[in-house]
Amino acid sequence: MRIFVFFDLPTISLENQKEYRKFRKYLVKSGFMMLQESVYCKIVLNQTAVSGVYDNLRKNKPPKGLVQILTITEKQFSKSEYLIGENQSDVINSDERLIII
Repeated sequence: MRIFVFFDLPTISLENQKEYRKFRKYLVKSGFMMLQESVYCKIVLNQTAVSGVYDNLRKNKPPKGLVQILTITEKQFSKSEYLIGENQSDVINSDERLIII
């Protein structure tokens, strides 16, 4: 399964910018990878892991702005199509448990 986080946070004041950076750093430290600006994705194994990630996102949400979460299956994600641009292959994008480099 994949969890997508979409966010639109205000960056007008210095405090807003600090909260934006703090939330973005939390996402990266939690294993999310950036697909596009303000769109992050994380692979999880099962529904129990999804619940844990949702709980942690609720605890670390910024005070202002819009944050949306979407969970889809790998089968649904595999049907996504690139209209413009290419997939970046420098990011490990696999649900395999063991990756040998």
